Amino acid sequence: MSLHPRIHTITERIRRRSAPSRKAYLDGIEAMRQAGPLRDRLSCANLAHGFAACGPTDKARLRSGPTPNLGIITSYNDMLSAHQPYEGYPEAIRKHARELGATAQVAGGVPAMCDGVTQGRAGMELSMFSRDVIAQATAISLSHDMFDSTVYLGICDKIVPGLLIGALAFGHLPAIFIPGGPMTPGIPNKTKAEVRERFAAGEATREELLEAEAGSYHSAGTCTFYGTANSNQVLLEAMGVQLPSSSFVNPDTPLREALTRSAVERALRITALGADYRPFGQLIDERAIVNAVVALMATGGSTNHTIHWVAVARAAGIALDWDDMDDLSQIVPLLARVYPNGDADVNRFHAAGGTAFVFRELLDAGLMHDDLPTIVPGGMRAYADEPRLSNGTLDYVPAVATSGDDKVVRPASAPFEAQGGLRLLRGNLGRSLIKLSAVKPEYRSIEAPAVVVDDPRALNRLHAAGVLPEHFVAVVRYQGPKANGMPELHSLAPLLGMLQNQGRRVALVTDGRLSGASGKIPAAIHLTPEAARGGAIAQIREGDIVRLDGEAGTLEVLVDAAEFAARPHAPNTAHCAYDIGRNLFAFNRQAVSPADKGALSISCGPPGRDGGQWDYDAEYDLGSDAALAAEAPHEAKDA
Repeated sequence: MSLHPRIHTITERIRRRSAPSRKAYLDGIEAMRQAGPLRDRLSCANLAHGFAACGPTDKARLRSGPTPNLGIITSYNDMLSAHQPYEGYPEAIRKHARELGATAQVAGGVPAMCDGVTQGRAGMELSMFSRDVIAQATAISLSHDMFDSTVYLGICDKIVPGLLIGALAFGHLPAIFIPGGPMTPGIPNKTKAEVRERFAAGEATREELLEAEAGSYHSAGTCTFYGTANSNQVLLEAMGVQLPSSSFVNPDTPLREALTRSAVERALRITALGADYRPFGQLIDERAIVNAVVALMATGGSTNHTIHWVAVARAAGIALDWDDMDDLSQIVPLLARVYPNGDADVNRFHAAGGTAFVFRELLDAGLMHDDLPTIVPGGMRAYADEPRLSNGTLDYVPAVATSGDDKVVRPASAPFEAQGGLRLLRGNLGRSLIKLSAVKPEYRSIEAPAVVVDDPRALNRLHAAGVLPEHFVAVVRYQGPKANGMPELHSLAPLLGMLQNQGRRVALVTDGRLSGASGKIPAAIHLTPEAARGGAIAQIREGDIVRLDGEAGTLEVLVDAAEFAARPHAPNTAHCAYDIGRNLFAFNRQAVSPADKGALSISCGPPGRDGGQWDYDAEYDLGSDAALAAEAPHEAKDA
C-alpha cells in the first residue's frame, strides 16, 4: 500500500525543517569517511599501540592490510539483569569475527544505571544525565580510528539513546545494535502492582512486597514489562538498525546465540571495505525517525522517548518536535496491549506476533516508510519476518497472518484504539504529555483542586497525615532537567493508583518524568517550561482548580488570567543536594536544554551558525515552522 498522506506530509515537514542541519551532518560524516578509518593511515606508533595486546592471529591481520576490524561498545555490568548476559558477548564476537577472517576489539565500556534500582532515591537525579555521559563515553571509545564497523551491546533506559547519540557522532561507521533479550515470565505484572498498592495502603508487609518484586524480577534479561528498555528495542527495529524480530528472544538460548552471530556477520559485511557500505548516519534519516515514533505510538511505548528521540534525531541533524509526535499519534492506531497498557508481558507479546506482526500491519496500512535502507537486505519489509532456527541454520519466515492473542496484538483493521498511545497537552501552564493508552477512558479527564509539593515524598506524608482532599491534582514541581536532572517519579504510582481504586479522582501534573512503566492514573508529565525556567507551574497555588483533559489535549489552571499572571513564582523548597555525585553534574543542570528539546546537556549534532551549541530555547533557525508555512501555505496546518 502507498504511504499514508499524513505520514508523507509530516515526514516532509521534518525534512524541510531539518534541511540545513541535516546537510551539515551528512557533510561532516562524509569528511570523516574520507579521513578514515583505514588503519594504514595511522602512524606506525599509533597502530602498534592499537594492536599491542592482541593475539598473534589478530595482530597479524591488523598490521597486514584491509581486514575489517569490529569495534564493540559494551554496557555490561553484572548488577543489572538486562546487561548481565553481555558478559560473554565480546569473546563470542571476537571468536566469530576470526572465523570470518576479520578481527574484533572491545573499543570501550559505557556506564549503565537502572532506574528500577534508583526509583525514589537520590541517584535518580543522575539518570537523565547518564544518557549524555554514555554518548560521550561512546565517542571516546571510538576515537582511536581503529574500526571499520561497530556493534553496540546495550538495552535499558538511557543506555540505548546514549549509544545512538554516540554512534551518530561517528556516523561514517556502520553500526548494529545487539540485544540480550528479556527474562522469562515471572509473576504477572498485575499481581505485582496489586501488592504494591496494598503495601501503600498498609495492607501488605514489606516481606510480602519483597517476595512479589523478587518473583517479578527474577533472572537475567530485561524486565518483562513494556517500559523504556523494551520500547528501546522496538524503536531500534523500527529504524532498521537491529536484526528483525531479535528484541524479545530470551538470553542463553540457541536462537539468541544465532542472532548474535548473524549480527556480527552483517556488521562485517557492510563496511566501507566491501561493496555494501551502509554508514550509520545515512541510515538514520527522517524516515527512520518517523518509523520509530510510529512504532512507539502503535505499541503504547515509553513516555521517556518523547525526550530521548528528540535528542537522537538532533544528533543526526534532524529537528523532531512534540507536535510531530502528537500529529503521528493522531493517525497511528494502538495495536498492542502490553503492561502497563495491558496485562501481557513482552514474552507474551512476542509469542502473539510481536514486532513482525505489528510492523507488517503498519507497513500494509501505509503507516511506516518501507523504502528506507536498513542493516539487512530488503529494507523495512524484512522486519515483517521473524527468525527461526532449523538444524542450526538461521532463517526468516513471514509474520503470522493473524494475531496469536487478540488481547495482546491486533491488526490495523481492528485496533484497540484508533489513535496512538501519547497525546500532547496544551494550555496556560505550557506543554506536556500524557500516556493515554495506559489510562482507562473514564479517567482521562479531571477537574479538581491542586495539592502542590516540591518534593514527591511530601505527597506520601500528606496522605499519612490524612489531609489530602478526596479528589485532587498532585502538582509536583521543580522536577525538571534544570532543577534536579528530571528524575522519574514512579514512586508516586502506587499511592495515586490506590487512591483511584478507592473511587477518588486523582491526577499528576509535573515538570518531571514518570517511569516508562507507569500508567493507570492521568498524568501530565514533562511540563515545559519547567518551574526552574520560570514556568507557570511555579505559579500554581494550593487549592487552585486544575483541569486536565487527555482526550481534548488540554491542561490549564482555572484562575483569572490577570491574577495568575501577576503571581510571583514560588521558590523551590527542595533544593538539589550535592551528595553521592550530584555535585559532579552541576554543569549539566546549568547547561541542559528543556525537555521538549531533548533534555540535552551536551552539544549534539552539527553546530549552530556561530559554530557553537544550538540555542535550545529559541526556534530552529534556517528552517522554522513559520517559514515553512509561508513557503507552502497549503500545508500550513501540518507546518
